Amino acid sequence: MSDAIRPLLDDARRRLADAPREAIGVLVQPRRMLGIARAPRVERHGSAWHLGALLLTDDGLLAVGAIVRARAEVRRGYAAQSQRERAGLAAAARRGGFAEGETVHLDWRAIDLDAVAGGAASGPLRVVDGAPEVRWSAAGGYQPLARYLDERIALLLDPPAGAG
Repeated sequence: MSDAIRPLLDDARRRLADAPREAIGVLVQPRRMLGIARAPRVERHGSAWHLGALLLTDDGLLAVGAIVRARAEVRRGYAAQSQRERAGLAAAARRGGFAEGETVHLDWRAIDLDAVAGGAASGPLRVVDGAPEVRWSAAGGYQPLARYLDERIALLLDPPAGAG
């Protein structure tokens, strides 16, 4: 792991010790029972601090994927297929045991910190001239990881009025 990245992540974990975490889940398609397909569910895979494009766990770093709030399944008419799919994921999270309204991260990807330290990019993270940088959005540019973590930790610990 990069010597430049490890201290930043360890410091972030220390600063976030009492901050709220969000659930990490994995979508599971159960085996058929007597030839009948069963509804998919989301299984709990841990928790992390949500820091923008990153999910910081106790022992790793993940790139954010889809985010849903667990909801009971109800029949609704949707104008878009994407809305129907998101509602299906939210219902799968509820079937998996997540509380109503609980935030669940899906389709996250582990960031290979060793690869980043070796000069490759992994997810939104890279190292340039020995300094770790993060890309905060697919269309956005890179910024120093230390500054990014400071900003995101401040927002998580003291959200703006009306947020949440």
